[in-house]
Parts: sequence; C-alpha cells; structure tokens
Amino acid sequence: MRIVVTGLSGNLGTALLGRLLADGGHEIVGVVRRPPHDDEPYRHASWVGLDVAQEGARQRLQEVFAGADAVVHLAWGFQPSHVQEYLDRVGIEGTQAVLGAADAAGVGQLVHLSSLGVYSPAPPDADGAPARVDESYPTEGIPSLAYSKEKVAAERLLDAYEKTGSGRMTVTRMRPALVIQGAAGSALLRYGLPPFVPSSALALVKVVPLPSDLAIQAVHTPDVADAVARALERRAGRAFNLAADPPLTAARIAAALGARLIPTPRPVLRAVVAASWNLGLQPLDPGWLDLAYTVPLMSSERARRELDWTPGTDAQAALEELVDGMRSGAGTASAALRSRSVPAELRDLVTRGPISHRRLP
Repeated sequence: MRIVVTGLSGNLGTALLGRLLADGGHEIVGVVRRPPHDDEPYRHASWVGLDVAQEGARQRLQEVFAGADAVVHLAWGFQPSHVQEYLDRVGIEGTQAVLGAADAAGVGQLVHLSSLGVYSPAPPDADGAPARVDESYPTEGIPSLAYSKEKVAAERLLDAYEKTGSGRMTVTRMRPALVIQGAAGSALLRYGLPPFVPSSALALVKVVPLPSDLAIQAVHTPDVADAVARALERRAGRAFNLAADPPLTAARIAAALGARLIPTPRPVLRAVVAASWNLGLQPLDPGWLDLAYTVPLMSSERARRELDWTPGTDAQAALEELVDGMRSGAGTASAALRSRSVPAELRDLVTRGPISHRRLP
C-alpha cells in the first residue's frame, strides 16, 4: 500500500514506521513539521515538511495524499500548553484539514489517533471500584484539559463526516491509553520537567507524592503500532480501545521509580502542579492530573476480537522501560524524539522561551 502518515517521526509514528517496514512492500510517506535526518529507520520513508495547522495545509495535504491507499493521522500538539490557540489549530483545524484532504484525494481509509482522553469521567461499579468501559461509552472528555477537549472535537469532525460525508472513506479511530516506550523518555521529560533538571536526577527520586487511589492505563508504543497496522491490513472501521494490563496504580508507579509512595490528597497535588504551571516553573498542565484521576479504565475486547490484537508487553514492563529511557536520556534521530540534555534545553529556554509558552509559526 501507499500509506501517508502525519506525525511519522514522533513516538507512535516511529514505532509504526518500524512495523510497516517489517511487513515490507509499502510506500511510506511522512508529513511532519521537521523532517528527520537520513538515519535509521527514517531513511526508509519519504518526507514532506508541513505543519497541519498552517494556512493552506488542506490543499497541500490533498496533493500529498493523491494516490494513497490510506492516511494515518498521528500529528498532535502537547506544547506550548499555555498557548491553547495553537494547540486548537493543530488538533482541531489540523484534523479537519486532514479529513477533508483525504476525502477529496479519494483515500480509501483514514486511521485517526484518538485517545482515552475522549471519554467522560468514569462511572463507579456497585462496590465503588472503577468500571471498564467499551467504545460505546460517552465521549465528552475532561473539560479542564485542552488535550482532551481537542481530541473530543476531532472525533466530532469524524462523526459529522460519517453522517454527511461522501462515504467513500473508511474511518478508524484508535483510542489508546497512555502510549509509552523507552525511546520516548527524553520527549516525555521535555513535556513534564523544567529544563534545568537533568534526566539523571530521576535516579535520585526517593519519594513519590501521589493519591493512593490513582489507577490509569498505559500501553507499549509498539503494541499500538501493531494495532494500527492490523486495522490497515483489514481495513477495519469503527473505534478501538487499546490498553495493556495491569492498570498503573500509584504503588506501581512508585515501584517503577524505585521510590516510596507518599499518599497525597488529590487537591493538594493539583494545587502544587497548577501553581508551578501558572508561574512557568514547569510545563505540565494540571488538567493531566484531572484526566488521570477521572478517566475510566477501558476494555480492549473489540481490538482483541476484530483485530486479533494482544499487547506484547504488559503495562508495568512498559513503564519500567520508559523510566529507564528517561533516566538515560533516550531518544532517536528525529526532532520530536531527540535526546534531552540540560545545555540544549537551557539554550532553547534562553533563545525561544519556556516550552509551555513557546509560540510556533
């Protein structure tokens, strides 16, 4: 197949590139803001430099999508977390441009990377424990997190297309839990730590303040890539939850860090994160805590049944791999996954401002 992937150089895109290359025979085109250098595995794809949020993106995308059998839309914005206008342009207007261009170009299938973040807050079981939800559960999102609101808005665009669009294109929605792997260690630290804190400082963490009742799902990045590839092979439509067991509790997160859990009330932790974010001391939007506190646990039964998909790595092992990648400053040759170093981060801070406030074109 000829497959065009937006965001091909990122966390999931890099894993998907490897998965599709293993299949052999595909022509793979990546659409990214900053095309990677001619290194492994990126040299095996063709690259188009384009920000899906820029003016005129739809027309350029239609040209790139011409002759494609499928488009996989992974491109998204996580930072600058204080510049919601740009994040909205990437997540909502970018998705609209991709959807319209793919339909106009006669693409057969669009695979859209959605998220567990589209789901409404979790319902309780009769005993008060969180229930597992399937793909029919309401998708109103977490209103305090821009990422969640943008993922919901993107799905509404897909809803409208499926109701009133041409009907030529199969639409597939992947709703993964937190997508983690060791190679994303530097990228995730860049989004969550102040630039002056070295990656190696994670080894010095001895206590972890988290609510003792926290439980959130995760999934290994290569397993999500495998699910996407299976959906392409089968041209499977509809939505698919993707999560690995076990859910990551506060105790499991502390164990992965080799630290002691300090049970901390939710409002206290949120207040600290919100204050430091508002002061520009760290880049993590406190809405991510709201997502972690309230998002439901997902059932992945549909993916197992219709895609014959099973996670190859359990969530605890994926988390431990991520922590190792964070501590070692792991990364790849792409700009999105570049290795993190304090001198480089401080240079960017001085020349471009904090990542959470950094305005892009």
